[in-house]
Amino acid sequence: MISYQEFLDELKSLSDETYRDFHKRLLKNDNINVLGVRIPNLRKLAKKYKSEIETLLTYPDDYYEVTFVKLTAVSLLKYEDFIDYIDRCVLLIDNWATCDCFTPKCISKHKEDFLPFIFTYLSEDKEFYQRFALTTLLHYYVEEKYLGTIMDTVQEVDTQKYYYVHMAAAWLIAEITVKFYDEAIKFLKANLSGDFLDKKTHNKAIQKACESFRLSNEQKIFLKGLKR
Repeated sequence: MISYQEFLDELKSLSDETYRDFHKRLLKNDNINVLGVRIPNLRKLAKKYKSEIETLLTYPDDYYEVTFVKLTAVSLLKYEDFIDYIDRCVLLIDNWATCDCFTPKCISKHKEDFLPFIFTYLSEDKEFYQRFALTTLLHYYVEEKYLGTIMDTVQEVDTQKYYYVHMAAAWLIAEITVKFYDEAIKFLKANLSGDFLDKKTHNKAIQKACESFRLSNEQKIFLKGLKR
């Protein structure tokens, strides 16, 4: 396995200054150092070094791309190996982009097994623990069987304290609205009094749902009438 400096040099050889500046603006966090390596290249590196995860995890997280490669490499593992690293991985997430790109596909075949992890992260008073739990539900659990779980979940997270939790909750509700319109309408109607979600998350969910091409104009008009 190459040294950290050699790994960093490999990343820098793939960097793009224009992309770095663009991505830096998207992250909206001046504390994160960005080299400017595009995601396809980062994923190739993760695949290249996935057999050396223990070594990767010893590298300092001085750059966005280093952390990205670590998490992506772990996400390529079989579920039985993946869960040995998941707590260490979630601890590394400190921005929305890293969080949203951390999508371990092995969870899709182990939904029930992974639910306790999701509930644990939801209970943590940490912004990106909660966001990771919500985005994982979004990626793998938006199906009829888990609608009740999801509806309960978005009521438990702190959408008022944490901006990126608020946005993830709205995104998740919007996705349910697109796939299970009638069930989502019942939820949104019940929330018109503000018993479940705060006003901004309620309205943002409707806005994001209305941005989808998968809903009809009539459905969108009705949804907008449910704004608070």
